[in-house]
Amino acid sequence: MVKYGMNLLLWTSDVTEELFPLFGQLRNIGYDAVELPIFDIDETKFSRIGRELQKNQLDATAVTVCAEDANPISPDAAVRRAAVTNLKQRVDMCAASGATHLCGPIHSTLGQFSGIGRSDNEWNWCKDVLSEVGDHAQANNVTLVVEYLNRFECYFLNTAADAAQFCREVNHPNVRTMYDTFHANIEEKSITEAVKACSEYLVHVHISENDRSTPGAGGVNWDESFTALKQVGYDDGYLTIEAFGQALPELAAATCIWRRMFETELDVARNGFEFMKSRWEA
Repeated sequence: MVKYGMNLLLWTSDVTEELFPLFGQLRNIGYDAVELPIFDIDETKFSRIGRELQKNQLDATAVTVCAEDANPISPDAAVRRAAVTNLKQRVDMCAASGATHLCGPIHSTLGQFSGIGRSDNEWNWCKDVLSEVGDHAQANNVTLVVEYLNRFECYFLNTAADAAQFCREVNHPNVRTMYDTFHANIEEKSITEAVKACSEYLVHVHISENDRSTPGAGGVNWDESFTALKQVGYDDGYLTIEAFGQALPELAAATCIWRRMFETELDVARNGFEFMKSRWEA
């Protein structure tokens, strides 16, 4: 049975105790899990978050990015070593909080472009980095989930087929991929074929509208998306809403959110959950 999650980046990039009341609100709406932003290293903080999630009977996944000085595809070996260290530390934060998946563009630095497509060297460097981090993840019961992004955000992995091929070549049980309806809406020629292409390694799904606001209020082909996921047997992973707003100026700028598209963040969580659950179960 699929589980329903909500990405906390709609509210914050740094989960603190002030946000703890939200956990109960999300649980009351019907969510099974939250997706935690992990952008810093503070084991005490993440352990505290994990205990609070347990109190509210919520599971967790996590999301992170790679900074420029810790880029897995950098030609500088020292930067790639920093990427290994950086990602291992984030795995440790997952373990501290109880998060089972570390998702995101953990293959390369978000928004950094070479001006050409990926090189064979970059491909192999990234395989080496994520294979090593995959061992650490396996030891901590965490799955690394590489997320392909649209061409305007990265150049390393842009399609479901790209992500599946990367996982196939890494050939590690704790290195898997995900499907994101926002990126697929931009890059894929066929939603059905895209889901089929990555199905062997598919362990997570981001439910994200074409304008990054409330799922169901935009132009994503939800019928085809949900049908394709069911056809490939996606029935024991997360459907996690990833929406963005203007609450965080830096994140709003990074995600290019220039106008307000909903009344409150809780409206997005509530309406998005009702839409997602009703359409999936239909």
